[in-house]
Parts: sequence; structure tokens; C-alpha cells
Amino acid sequence: MIWLERLLAIAAKEARQLARDRITFGMIIGVPILQMLLFGYAINFDVRDVDAVVLDQSRTSLSRQLVGDLQATQVIRVVHQAGSERELRQLMRSGQARVGIVVAADLERRLFEGGRPAVQLLVDGSQPSLENLAQGLRDMPVLRRAGAGAGAVASFEIRTEYNPSRRTAVQIVPALVGTILSMTMVIFTSGAIVRERERGNLELLITTPVTRGQLLAGKLLPYVAIGLIQTTLILLVGAALFGVPLVGSLVDLYLGALVFIAAALALGLFISTIAQTQFQAFQMAFVTMLPSILLSGFMFPFEGMPAAAQAIAQVLPLTHFVEIIRGIVLRGATLAEMRAPLLKLLLFLLVMFALAVARFRKRLD
Repeated sequence: MIWLERLLAIAAKEARQLARDRITFGMIIGVPILQMLLFGYAINFDVRDVDAVVLDQSRTSLSRQLVGDLQATQVIRVVHQAGSERELRQLMRSGQARVGIVVAADLERRLFEGGRPAVQLLVDGSQPSLENLAQGLRDMPVLRRAGAGAGAVASFEIRTEYNPSRRTAVQIVPALVGTILSMTMVIFTSGAIVRERERGNLELLITTPVTRGQLLAGKLLPYVAIGLIQTTLILLVGAALFGVPLVGSLVDLYLGALVFIAAALALGLFISTIAQTQFQAFQMAFVTMLPSILLSGFMFPFEGMPAAAQAIAQVLPLTHFVEIIRGIVLRGATLAEMRAPLLKLLLFLLVMFALAVARFRKRLD
């Protein structure tokens, strides 16, 4: 049974090598646990506490009771009171509110006479699953509790803004730009330093007068151009095949994409300073992709996640870029209106690049 002894010897050698590889050993245990937590705990289609803005044109006790009843459902959370329709739409366009509630000035008359909507519920159609939320609110007996008659449901009008046809592709394709860029950019640069070390090129780079920051920044620049090319391709395919519109400014879109590409590349560089082999670098890049895709609001409603998952999502650059690109492409927002997620992206870029520079040393060890 010499062949069996040889087979077992190779298996034992491989097991010892895996045990010494702390990163791979951590992946064996960590990835299944991470997947279970993300799929079982963080993904939730039961959306609660969606930010809403109210335009109360009636300003009566009945209208206040109605808004209070809507908020008591815990489906929405009134965070803004708009003074005009223009202000309401600006808040929705900038992403500060997902739902707009417009109460008609002659609320009582419309409720009891019927025929005309007494309340309009404006839903941000650029986000997934919010249309179902609006239908659920309509089916709740809040209007009847406010004193309306039998035609209460008919008095509750739902309008889907920014995606009136309610097509899933319109919601998904813009976010795909960030998802694809996140995968490709992190993978490209996660093995940048390791690749130079394995090919023997790192010795040559060490002897040059280039500083650590210049070396790492120089490695990013070619991939920035690649990322912008990928952005263009995805947008063109989305427009040609799925009819996804571009409502906002193309310049704003590319500026936002530029910051996100740099942030994703900086994350890859940071991973490259930790990994010892290209295989480890790929493993670590994969681990960052899974939470980014699941927690960013790309496929699942962000508002449905528990507070802990939302806090983790705030650290991920894809979360903020999904908000930026949906705002510009579908809602027609300007980059200035999307400054909150843009500043978070810039902060992530600076922190990741600083950490990568701090960890990288111009020496072979």
C-alpha cells in the first residue's frame, strides 16, 4: 500500500500548510459564518422606518391625526416637514426622504365626497421594494380611523416617482455600475504589491527614488482609466438594452464614479499590503465583495436592515456610490445635492490610501 502512504503524506503536508496559513484558515471559518449572518440576519424585506417628508396643505387636526396614524404604523418615519412642493421634491431628489406625503388643502371635503385623492403618497421608484411598502400603507385602515367614509382607500393615491413604469432593470442597472466596479477594481489592485514581489520586480522599485505614496498612487492611475471605461460600457448597454434613462448630468456622474473608483482601488491596495500571496489577496478581496453587494442597497432595501447592519454598510464605499449614481441617473440630482455620500466616499479613499502607504515599506521583508 505504498501508494496510500504517499497519498496520505501529501494530504498531511497540505493540511499543515493550510494550518500555517492564518488568512486561509480564517476564511474557512469566517466566510460561512459571515454568509449566515448576512443572509439570515441582515437581509430583510420587511421594511420599517422609511424616511418620509410631509407637505401638509390642510394644516387641520384631521390632517395631523392622519399623518400621526401613518407614522404609527412604523413603516414610515417623518423626518422633514416641507413648506412647498418644490422643497418636497428637492428632499426626495437628494435622497433625504424616500417617501413624500402630500395632504390636500381640502382634505375633509375630498375624504367624504370621494372622486379626488385626498392624500398623495409619492414613492422613490429608484429604490427596490418601496412600491410594495406604499401598497401596504394604502391597505391599512388609517384613513378610516381619521374619520373618512367608505371611499377612503380610493382617496389614497400612490405615485411612483423616477420610475413610473416600475421596471426592476431601472433600479438595478445603475447600481450595477458600482457593483461591477467594486469587484473588478478591488481584485485588480489587491494583488498589486504581491505580484511585484512574486515576479521579483519589487527589488527594482525599492532602488528607485520614488516615494511610497508616489509608488502606490502610480499603480492606481491606469486602473482609474479602466474603471471609467467600464462605467461607460455599463451605462451604454443599460441604455441600449434596458432603456435606463440618464436624467442628471453626465459630468456629475463621472466625477462621482471617479471618486468611487479611486476608493475601491485604495481598498485593493490596502489588501495588497496585508496579503502574502496572490491567492490570499483574491480571498480577502472576495470577503469584501459579499457584504458590499448584500448591504449596500443594491438588491435589498437598505431600510429593512437592522441598525447594526446599516452601521456596517456605512463603512462600505459601495453603499454611498449606489446612492450617488441612483440619485444622478434616475432622480436627476446634482453632485452638490449628493454631497453627504460623496464626502463619505472621499473620507474612505483618504483613510484607505493612508493605511496602505503606512503599511507599505520599500524593503523585501
